[in-house]
Amino acid sequence: MTQGAHSSPGRRTVLGAAAVLGSAALSTGAGATAAQAQGRPAGARPRLPVPTVIAHRGASGYRPEHTLGSYQLALDMGADVIEQDLVPTKDGHLVCRHENDITGTTDVADHPEFASRKTTKTVDGTSLTGWFTEDFTLAELKTLRAKERIPGTRQENTVYDRRWTIPSFEEVLRWAEKEGRRRGRPVWLYVETKHPTYFRGLGLPLEEPLAKLLRRYGRHGADSPTFLQSFEPTSMQRMARLVSTPRVVLLWTPDDRPWDFREAGDPRTVADLIRPEGLQWIASYAQGIGPLLDLVIPKDKDGKLGRPTTLVRDAHARGLVLHPYTLRNENSFLPADFRRGTDPAAYGDVFGAYKAYFATGIDGIFTDQPDTGLLAAADFRAAR
Repeated sequence: MTQGAHSSPGRRTVLGAAAVLGSAALSTGAGATAAQAQGRPAGARPRLPVPTVIAHRGASGYRPEHTLGSYQLALDMGADVIEQDLVPTKDGHLVCRHENDITGTTDVADHPEFASRKTTKTVDGTSLTGWFTEDFTLAELKTLRAKERIPGTRQENTVYDRRWTIPSFEEVLRWAEKEGRRRGRPVWLYVETKHPTYFRGLGLPLEEPLAKLLRRYGRHGADSPTFLQSFEPTSMQRMARLVSTPRVVLLWTPDDRPWDFREAGDPRTVADLIRPEGLQWIASYAQGIGPLLDLVIPKDKDGKLGRPTTLVRDAHARGLVLHPYTLRNENSFLPADFRRGTDPAAYGDVFGAYKAYFATGIDGIFTDQPDTGLLAAADFRAAR
């Protein structure tokens, strides 16, 4: 990258606060219905600050991820947007889990009545042994309790183990509606379809039930306070045909091929998608990209930050916003030059890391600790 990858403050404000909603200016009746459902006047469009702070699986640095406790804490901290990952149940409900394998995030192993459900499956080419949401009804999943996914790193979070159940996405929509009324402003959500090709093959498609819920709760318009996202581009293409909600394509490492591409025989990799022609293709059906942070600033052989790439400049040139993932406070997750001490679970110089990433011109960032991200974003805006 060169200095040309930096965007001027004025351009970034436009991209982050208005163009992020894509065709919001073209929304008609559906958009008005969405506005009314969110408790704001018809025609009023929500805006986000830049950089936007997105609570990754809620405030997952402090509470077990994808629980109403994690979402509520993120909202109370002031997070701009709160993320949900969606997987289906046996009876077709959408629930909030990062993966359909719930072995490590629930107490399912402690339920003898479900011992026989333990099995081995291949999900997107990876063999996994455990318990899976698609083998449970929603009622059965509701008998389980959530727990901390990485207790070795976040021991403090384990005090909240078994406090909350697995939320259905409809519960989250009702919660957001209630909190939006109470606060007098919409609660922004960031919703990911997980393994959509895999689930469609099981007869449990994600996109149609998701679209139905978005319409039911007035989040189907181009001006909705909602983002949709997926690592599978065709999932976002499918959603584009169902609703006008803004869409984001998630991008992993350069050599990765999205699973839907593999299934369809599409030879393109992430490296192809982040080239100008690939970004132009994404812009034909989506409003943004969610790249791995390493695609914005690669690390050198020692794990330290190198020189930024041209991805920010290239994506902005095609009208796409960038919400990279994921910045966390702990040393084990930080670039080597921002670690402090030898304890992998201790906090490093995360404010220094935020400053480096924000300086590239990104429009927002996913973080497990939204309070830290909000302070970093305020510092960055104040210094401009």
